[in-house]
Amino acid sequence: MTIRNALRDHGQRYRPRMACLKKVEMILLEMQDPNTGVRSQPQRLVITTIPHAITGEDIVTWLADRLQIDVQEARSFGSMLVALGYIYPLQDHKRLVIKPDTSLYRFQTPYFWPTQQWPVEDTDYAIYLAKRNIRKKGLLELYEQEQYNRLHKWMNHKWDFIVMQAKEQYRAAKERKKPDRVVFDCQERAYWVVHRPPTQTSDYYERIMIFTQQAIMRPRVKSSVSIGALVKHCATYIGHDPFLSACLPSNPWLTDDTTYWNLNMSNVETPTKMRVERWTFSFKELLSDPRGRDDFRLFLKKEFSGENLAFWEGCEDLKWGTAATMKEKAEQIYKTFLARGAPRWINIDGKTMEVTMKGLKHPHRYVLDAAQTHIYMLMKKDSYGRYLKSPVFKDTVKKAIRPEEHKFNDAQLEQNARNRRPSLSPIILRQQEQELRAKMAANAPVDITQVMSKLSKQGKDVPPRPVNK
Repeated sequence: MTIRNALRDHGQRYRPRMACLKKVEMILLEMQDPNTGVRSQPQRLVITTIPHAITGEDIVTWLADRLQIDVQEARSFGSMLVALGYIYPLQDHKRLVIKPDTSLYRFQTPYFWPTQQWPVEDTDYAIYLAKRNIRKKGLLELYEQEQYNRLHKWMNHKWDFIVMQAKEQYRAAKERKKPDRVVFDCQERAYWVVHRPPTQTSDYYERIMIFTQQAIMRPRVKSSVSIGALVKHCATYIGHDPFLSACLPSNPWLTDDTTYWNLNMSNVETPTKMRVERWTFSFKELLSDPRGRDDFRLFLKKEFSGENLAFWEGCEDLKWGTAATMKEKAEQIYKTFLARGAPRWINIDGKTMEVTMKGLKHPHRYVLDAAQTHIYMLMKKDSYGRYLKSPVFKDTVKKAIRPEEHKFNDAQLEQNARNRRPSLSPIILRQQEQELRAKMAANAPVDITQVMSKLSKQGKDVPPRPVNK
């Protein structure tokens, strides 16, 4: 494959940032370490032995252990590595995902890594398709055949040159050993699947058209109105911006005094006045603060409507919780709040219930979004206004504290800065924890009886040696 153009490719959308790719490549180099990386060994692919092949199961296990994440996150990260072209499959080339089984993969050579920023030229793609057409004797994939015909029509003036290059590359490839030829074919195919993915179906374009039509029909806001709303927002939050207003009692990053953090913990008994003031800005501010949500829950409990907030919290737990318990949580929420005769039944309209019931047949993270939005708007329009006028909120405002500002002179601040030391990296802390566990395991007392029982079992399993007469 020839890649010569030095111009930057502007056709590839959603180009990842170079800094992120550099971090990914650091992890990839660790994965290829012969001692601590992913275990690789020769594997048979049909009748060909492929060297240095790895399985999807080993990749997922290594990522979960190295990054201290669960299996689902490790699969997502592994699929991202495949989608970016750092790992390529040896079997199912169309699906750029990691399968947590014995499916075979290989590490892509650094020549094809995204950080090389090789521009994807149509001439190179045409040579690749012509070469595949020669090898497959005209039996290309449907999307490849469409691209082949399009490029043939567009580059008809230099098609002889393209076919000549394809024949030369095909002839050179036949001189390689079969394992090397299979590996290079898989590498090249994976590169083009990443940069020239299969053409989308008609359903995909229909969804794009529907989304575009809905976007056109959305109401537009005048720039003067939007700027006025931005100015109002800034004027409202100016006293709560630590860059524009002083932190009370003091900024802990400068003074090393943790009183500010202690007063603003998630669930304190008595909140500060500035914290309570934020609850009056919007209903979203109230629910985003755990202490404000507790205060709002107390108000709803006195009005015998606490099931609305409980349902909203259950939907949030379903939306942001783990994928393994997603189905169980959806069923539990349905039995508790939506089913007929539910212990904490909530009142939603028939259309929303119909949409929710249809989605619960195949539950996912956002299956309860319609019902959650309905309950959220109900609490915002009705309960939130009455809460701000209720004795519960007035009592909270009355008890709220306003801390006195701490006075630190320049000499004290300079001394604090001089005594400050950076904290250890989480990676170093994890290594120290692993070393401590290894030492504890090495110094643990040994049970002699268990060791002797194991040795005796091993001795019974060993067959007796023949005696030479």
